[in-house]
Amino acid sequence: MQPRPGTLHVVATPIGNLGDLSPRALETLRTVDAICAEDTRHTRQLLSHYGIERPLVALHEHNEDLLAERLVARLQAGESLALVSDAGTPLVSDPGFRLVRAARAAGLKVSPVPGACAFVAALSVAGLPSDRLVFEGFLPAKASARRERLAPLAAETRTLAFYESAHRIEEALADMATIFGGDRRAVIARELTKLFETVLDGTLADLQARVAEDPNQRKGEFVVLVQGAGDDADARIAEGKRLYAKLGEHLPPSTAAKLAAELSGAPRKALYGS
Repeated sequence: MQPRPGTLHVVATPIGNLGDLSPRALETLRTVDAICAEDTRHTRQLLSHYGIERPLVALHEHNEDLLAERLVARLQAGESLALVSDAGTPLVSDPGFRLVRAARAAGLKVSPVPGACAFVAALSVAGLPSDRLVFEGFLPAKASARRERLAPLAAETRTLAFYESAHRIEEALADMATIFGGDRRAVIARELTKLFETVLDGTLADLQARVAEDPNQRKGEFVVLVQGAGDDADARIAEGKRLYAKLGEHLPPSTAAKLAAELSGAPRKALYGS
């Protein structure tokens, strides 16, 4: 007789405050046959806090393809597994989608156990438009790649959400201020739910200056939220400036401005010399 297949539980864990682990998440972690964790050392500390002893399987971006098939076989054999990341909701800028995809492709049940998510928590206290959102996760570490990623977003009218690290927050804010405009509204949420939580709001230029002058605001983990381009005219100008900058690498300024204005619908005088 074939065993009844197990369930893959995708379990959200706290992003800081351990009190945010839900009763359902606790029960799930206590009862599964094994827990797949991005960093087993980190997850072991979490489990130890709650007195939970379960086998751990290291599952990260370097071995996920290799392990997915084996873990699916365990589920098919009747075991139940939990998938967690180091903090927050798995698969949100974290490994795991390959395992989830393989389990679903095999017809297995994949069940979410919802909980904390850093950018959603930041959005809830930011006071920025939240009805439409673009989540970009972590920006590239190299400056040129980061600017290339940001440039097409200048005309985006939806609120933008980014994750950033302590050692790149200054440079990222500087690039955002340059590409989106220093007067664009934004919010920096740092160390959410932790002892030194701060939420700063203002223009990108203002936030860039505040982070530069206060070393404490360059420590921890960051969510950066940026308000989208205000209206269609702003979006056209932002797109025009992006095109002008790219075309200007190969064409005379006047020609670049003319083409950028034609392609974006922005006034030429708003681009030329910008």
